Amino acid sequence: SPAQQQLFDEAAQFSICCGLTIPIVDLRGRIAAVTFAAYEPRPVFLRVAERYEQALQLMAACFHRCVRRKLPSDRTVDGISLTSREYECLRWAARGNSAWVTGRILGIKPRTIAFHLDNAKKKLGVRTQNQAIALLGSEGSSIL
Repeated sequence: SPAQQQLFDEAAQFSICCGLTIPIVDLRGRIAAVTFAAYEPRPVFLRVAERYEQALQLMAACFHRCVRRKLPSDRTVDGISLTSREYECLRWAARGNSAWVTGRILGIKPRTIAFHLDNAKKKLGVRTQNQAIALLGSEGSSIL
C-alpha cells in the first residue's frame, strides 16, 4: 500500500534495512514503538531477533516505562500526566487528609475532591486510592 511504501522509504532514509519493531500501548491508549534495527540484512541479526523476540518485547516495555517516568512534568505519576487539581487532591490524600479536610483546605466540596481522585485513579489504571498514593510515593519525591 502507499502507506507501507512510505514507511519503508522513511526507514531507508535512516539506513534501516531490516529489524524488529515492537509496538507499545500505554494505559491511556497512546502508542509508541521501539525498533531494533540494522542498516543491512544480516542473517545473524534476524535469527537473534526472532529467537529473543519475547525478551526484546519485555526490554522495550521496560525501557518505555522508564522513559515515561522521566518525562518532565511536575504533575506526572508513573509517567501519566494528571491535571493540577487531580495531582493536588492526590497529594493531600497521601498526607492522610480526608476528602472533607482537603475540601476545606482547597475551598471545594468533598464530592469534588472525590471526583478528582476518581479521575486520577482511572488515568493511573488503579482501583483504590491507596494504590494511587503508592504510585505517587514510588516517584521518589516527597509527598509531604
